[in-house]
This record gives sequence, structure tokens and C-alpha cells, in this order.
Amino acid sequence: MNFQSSRRRGEEGIAVVIDFLLSNARLVLGVGGAALLGIATLAVKRLIERAGRAADDEKVEQKMAESWEELSLVSASPTLIRKGIEGVVMKHVAKATKQQKADLCQQPQMLDVQTKPESKSKRLQLCALTLQERLQQYYHTRAALSPQEVQRAQSVALDICTEIQGFLHSRHPDMPLGDMTLGGSLLDDLQVVSADHACLLVPLQLESSLWRLIPGEETLLTHPLHWMVRRINLEYFPKGRSYWDRYLVGGYLSAEAVVNMFSKAVMETVNWPSISSTLDCVVRPVLGGPDLRLEIRPGNAVEGAESDYQPLFVSMLPLLSEGDVVLTAQPEFTSPWVNAWRLSLYPWETQRLAQLDAADNGYRKHTLKILKAVCRQNPALRPLKATPLANLILHLSDSESDWSETSLDVRFQQCITELIGYLEQGALHSYFKPAVNLLSGLSEDQVDQMGFMFYCAVSEPEILLI
Repeated sequence: MNFQSSRRRGEEGIAVVIDFLLSNARLVLGVGGAALLGIATLAVKRLIERAGRAADDEKVEQKMAESWEELSLVSASPTLIRKGIEGVVMKHVAKATKQQKADLCQQPQMLDVQTKPESKSKRLQLCALTLQERLQQYYHTRAALSPQEVQRAQSVALDICTEIQGFLHSRHPDMPLGDMTLGGSLLDDLQVVSADHACLLVPLQLESSLWRLIPGEETLLTHPLHWMVRRINLEYFPKGRSYWDRYLVGGYLSAEAVVNMFSKAVMETVNWPSISSTLDCVVRPVLGGPDLRLEIRPGNAVEGAESDYQPLFVSMLPLLSEGDVVLTAQPEFTSPWVNAWRLSLYPWETQRLAQLDAADNGYRKHTLKILKAVCRQNPALRPLKATPLANLILHLSDSESDWSETSLDVRFQQCITELIGYLEQGALHSYFKPAVNLLSGLSEDQVDQMGFMFYCAVSEPEILLI
């Protein structure tokens, strides 16, 4: 007994030294050196731990062989070492998380003192779910929204839409606007986790003989997504013939000027307390940002108090449309160019996904919603928004034809692998505009953190579903 306890103390001492080396190696050796040290020390630590736990010599030899095999597989990846991503060390986190889940499953009495034996066995079965079953469970419990929640959010957003449109018609009857409608992920059943944001589309009506939409590639900006709207035929129809001439900057319709106009005409002018009492909710504008956004809370919500209710944010989005081209006024994306309008690829991407799923009864949309929920609920992955994920699935659909329900786990793992490749390259090109890099807005630290997490998920994809 003394020998065994001393050996355990020795193992704990070695583990402490190893953990100390791992925590301080990055300061001394840098990222790449820390990754190499982490790989080597992790293998040695596993050898010691497995040798101490094994009761039989054959098992010891088998465990040692597995450790050296893992070390050879990891060290054989030049990309891992070159990029300095300490994904191997992160396996400790995955292992600890997995152990915590196992402990919870093995101790159901702590959760419910009066649990029956039948329910205990069910909890134990949940811990042994396959990845396919875990994905389905995650989709229904975490990603998908209930129809009641979606309908409630849509109803509130439509009420706000009606109030704003009525106000604009009464205060600015000469402003040529189309009918305001709901749009975005809430309408297209692509919103996940909670129904907390909605988009009101505000279509501007332009005279086709006075305005021309110029593709981004043909402008001085040469950006495929940054279009411009030029005022034409000034020699025949001078300024003042069109309502929107008052928002011209340098001969082009300024998206920033249009947004500023709506901010003053709606956000700063509407009597929101009156509308709040009418709709039995608290409506207030979110001022100071580049977008036109409202925050909506239930009427009985107390400001500053904690509540389970998630506020609903409703954004107004001025837009221009011509054929299948939709341009949006979003200065947060087109700054510092005040005249630039952003080409929205969302309608094309959403329509393409729907067409592909309809053709083969596929689960692309299902997969996209799982990926969106995973990224939203994981702090390290939150910078990865819906657009890159949708384009990832569109690119993958060109090479993979089986998107059936039974292949959900395979496609999910393949998406993780593909994302690692795109992050290593630092580029994920738009499906419809290949010149656009959808990862260009990410910082180097964000790319490292996301690669860090996805490398761990290659061997333990369940860590993304916690």
C-alpha cells in the first residue's frame, strides 16, 4: 500500500511539472515551440498514467503502443506544427469535459434523489449515444426553434413594421417606398438557439430612367460586393426631379445619407412610448450604432432586473432591387465609402440551399442550423457567422451528393475538416462571388482560436455539442 500511494504521489508530481511546463512554454519558446513541447510531454504523461492504471503487462504494452501511435500521427502533421496550433494540448480540455459528463451520468442520485432505476438506465444510455443521435438531439433541443416562439417573434416584428410604415406615410407622404416586409433568417426558418432578431426590409423605389446600378467590379472601389447607384440623364432631368436627389453625394446615391435620414425620421422622431403602450411591450431605439435597430421587451419586464425573456432586436434595412440584384444600405460593411451599397448574396445562397434540398430531400439546411448553433454557443467560434457556413455547405455540395439524414454525422465531420483547411489557408471564397474572401474580417487570434477548437473536434466532435 505504501508503494502504491508513493507511486501515485510521484505521478501527481510529474503531472504538476508537466502542467507547469505547458502553461509557461509559450512565453519562452513561442507558439510553435510550445506546441512541440505539448505534444512530447503529453505523450510521456499518457505513458505514465496508463502504465500506473494498467494491472496487466499486456495492457501496459498495448496502452504504450497506442500512446506512441498517437504521437506519431500528430507529429506527422506539418501543418499543425507550422501553424502553431496547440490542438493536441486542448485534448486535455475535451477529456476533462467528457469525464465530467460521465461523472454526471454515473451519479444521477445527485440530480434527483427519487430517481427510479428505469430513468437511471435512460440517463446512462444518453451518455452512449452515437454522433448521429447526438446531432439529432442537439438540433431538436438547442438549434431548432419552436413554432410558437417563431410565430410570436414574427407577430411582434410585423406589428412594429405596421406602425413604422404608417408613421412614414403620414409624415413623409411623398417618399417613394414599397411595402415593408419581414426578411432574413427568422422568415426563412434559419434562425437558431432563440428568436431574438428580425429584419424589416424597406424598399426604396427609384425611377429606372434616372438611376443606374453599377456593379462593384465596374467602380473605382473594384470590390464585388460594393455597388454604386449613379444618377443619370441629368442633362434631360436635372436634380430635383427625383425624391432621392437630395441624398446625392458626388453624383451617386449615398447609402450612408439614406441611413442617416431614416435614423432621424424614424428612430429619433417616432413616439416610442406611445407605440409601446399600444403593443403592450417596451420598444426603444438602439442609438449610436451604424444600423437602424429597435429593442423590444415584454411590457411587464422591469429594467435592470434579470429575466429569462430574450429581448427581440428588429433592424430596419433600406434596400434597392433590380431583377435578382438586391443592394442594402449597410454602412457598417461599406465604410468608409459613403456612396457604396452592399450587394446582398443572402437571397441567392438561401434559394440555392432550398433548391438543393428540395431536389434530393437533403439535410443541408439541417446541417447549417446545427453549425450556426455550435458557433453561436461556443465563445471561440462566435466570430464565424452564418454566411461563411452557408457557403461552406454550398461548396461541399458540389463534391458530395449524399446529404440524406443518415449521412448527417459524416457531413458534419466533413464540415469540420473543411473549415480547418479554410482557416489554414485564411480564405473561404464566396460561392457566387469567388473574388470575395469570407474570412477576411477575422483577426489572426480569432483564426487561431477557431482552428484550436476545430482541431480538437476532429477526434472528439462531441465537444462542440456540449
